[in-house]
Amino acid sequence: MPADSVSRMDSNSSNNEQNLLDNILGTSPGAKSLRERTESESSDKLARFVLPSMDGSPPKILTLNELSTVLKNIQNMELAHEIALNPEFKLEPYEPPEDSLESRIKEIMHKAFWDLLREQLQQDPPCYDHAIQLLTDIKECFPQILSPKNMRALDRIDDVLDADVIRQQAEKGVLDFRSYALFVIDMLSKLCAPARDETVQNLKKIEDVVDTFKGILETMSLMKLDMANYLIDFARNDIMANSVEYEKEKFKEYLQIYKFGFPATENWLKRNRTLDDNNVPCTAEQAINNAYIDLVDWSEENKFPEVLSMDKDRLLKFTNRANRLCACASLIALSSALPIISQRTDNRVALAKQIEVLMQDVITEKDMSEAITNIFEQIKSFINKCLNKENQPNVEEETLNLLKMHIMQIADKNSSVRTLMMKRLKVFFRLGMRSNAGLPAPPPGFEHFKDELEAYTTALKRVIKYNHNVFGDYFLKVLTQERQVTETSTTVENTESNN
Repeated sequence: MPADSVSRMDSNSSNNEQNLLDNILGTSPGAKSLRERTESESSDKLARFVLPSMDGSPPKILTLNELSTVLKNIQNMELAHEIALNPEFKLEPYEPPEDSLESRIKEIMHKAFWDLLREQLQQDPPCYDHAIQLLTDIKECFPQILSPKNMRALDRIDDVLDADVIRQQAEKGVLDFRSYALFVIDMLSKLCAPARDETVQNLKKIEDVVDTFKGILETMSLMKLDMANYLIDFARNDIMANSVEYEKEKFKEYLQIYKFGFPATENWLKRNRTLDDNNVPCTAEQAINNAYIDLVDWSEENKFPEVLSMDKDRLLKFTNRANRLCACASLIALSSALPIISQRTDNRVALAKQIEVLMQDVITEKDMSEAITNIFEQIKSFINKCLNKENQPNVEEETLNLLKMHIMQIADKNSSVRTLMMKRLKVFFRLGMRSNAGLPAPPPGFEHFKDELEAYTTALKRVIKYNHNVFGDYFLKVLTQERQVTETSTTVENTESNN
């Protein structure tokens, strides 16, 4: 049977989906906490690893099994974390690297399987041993792509693809192999997702019966993937709720072992503990909120908080997205200095859409610098077209040069206009973080980028809320201890001063 055939799609297919969800939710038996080493673990005794300590506490000794458990827990946690935070998370079919040994072996096995099937069917009389096994495998695959609630369809498939009946037909020489292929195709057409309709219909156009069954297996493999992704989508809310608790528990266990602290995380929190007009530090909760706002426009000069490492790439992409949004708002604000834009809503909306398209491939500040000249030319062309429609002369050269000078400054994120837009974006996001009833109205300059602004805010808010649920208690502890140390130090200094 080939590697992607029904019988080898998964040897434990009946339990696949539940096992997948158990692993995702971190409830599988393998998701154990680090345990105390006992003398009964004789198989581990030859392989132990020391996790050193630098704070005077005893070093932690891990066995190979314990290390494997830690790694497995981390993998499960990362998978659950990704599913919870990425609405577009999808499983993808695995294909071995091209020209690899695995790829060549797979190709050889597939060819051998289908060649044998073709050879048996061409015998006189035909031999159906391979064909009967193939139909049995297809029958066993249907429960993997069908909801358990669809018992009528499963019963129908069970009756038609009865191995004993098929074998009797073969022995009597009346087995119509192609009719079974058409039955399977008909069932697939009723059960598949709309996106697979065309693929299933094309199976009917294949004249060669062996090629037909080959296409059936490939289609069923895709449908199995569809079912797995459906299960993930269906369970996403449960995954999020359980993965938060799972990560909190694993983080607590980690803190019991790792005593070195997280300096970048602590610096990030303390850096955002601002002072009021009376030189009094803000509360721990306010400092945490300030730290979250800091993530909107993260500075590369600062070390990224260690505890947010799983979301580092995601959060840095949000920074790039925020900078792109602010650049778009800056460009439309500068262009609105011309009456043909500021006094014509339709023109302003159309230009904003063009700017958004032009900026969609701008990711880094380097991209911004390289693209800004072309963006100015597009804006100039758009403005002159609008003027021509109203039979007005093109923009004067002096005005154009002034506009170009200001637009070219947008390439610098520290320019006055972009700085203003970033402040507005942060205020908007802070308000959005506080609100549970929806987002506020877009700030000035962002009105025509409302969809992207709201999508950005909702997505970033989701990531921050998730991490706050996991690490919020730890953040409060860090800031509370820091304040206690500061107050104690101040008290000692005042006492010494009075003495």
